[in-house]
Amino acid sequence: MELSRGGRNTKIHAAVDALVNPVRLFLTPDNIHDCTAAIELLSGVKLSETTVLADKAYGTLDIQTYIESQHATFCIPPKSNATDPWACDFYHYKERHVVECFFNRLKPFRGIATRYDKRSRNFLSFAFLASAMIWLK
Repeated sequence: MELSRGGRNTKIHAAVDALVNPVRLFLTPDNIHDCTAAIELLSGVKLSETTVLADKAYGTLDIQTYIESQHATFCIPPKSNATDPWACDFYHYKERHVVECFFNRLKPFRGIATRYDKRSRNFLSFAFLASAMIWLK
């Protein structure tokens, strides 16, 4: 884990199904941009004949080509500075709230909300445990 300006921070990247159940979790240092971890996150998920909903941060050409190579479609809005913006179905994009709902379900677990663990391995292990508790509900 790298040190950022704020100290030891990490980001949890999550792939979530339509029922707010976590499918895959991935941890990166805080100073790494979201789009650099997206292909590695999606590589562990079966994408064929699905639609990937993601935030603008994941709207790069590499991610789009990876999703299309997996025989899936994407619903990612283009960034405001995109030179060649693509069409986005914003009615379908509203369903992306399930990812936010998943992170809201993680917040009651104090170990995740306050990041007590110094080692990223222990932090990710507790995130997996919390995810299992979410699956069991």
